[in-house]
Amino acid sequence: MRPGYFSLAALSAIAVCMVSLAQDPERGRDLFEKRCSGCHALDRAKEGPPLKGVYGRAAGTVASFPYSDALKNAKVTWDAASLDQWLSDPDKVIPKNDMEFRVPAASERADIIAFLKKIAAEK
Repeated sequence: MRPGYFSLAALSAIAVCMVSLAQDPERGRDLFEKRCSGCHALDRAKEGPPLKGVYGRAAGTVASFPYSDALKNAKVTWDAASLDQWLSDPDKVIPKNDMEFRVPAASERADIIAFLKKIAAEK
């Protein structure tokens, strides 16, 4: 194969990856309820802070929640990229935080983030 050309198999693999990462906020709602709601609610603190409005919010800034010092001092604003990294490996984003849960599947992270983004825009 000549440099600069993709094989049909390579193009198919790229297309499959792009489709699998398509964001579905409704699936994200279901995943949130199954995977996240044990520690988080949307509108109140539980073991973790409330997550309605987390998309676009600076880390560690809900005044009523007792964040770890690491999160209080983090210089992170939650957007698609930072939430994806956080859900993949919280300690890599903010060492010494209190969250141990991970979402290993990229498609599930994308859907959860799409849901969080959607509800952040709702008034």
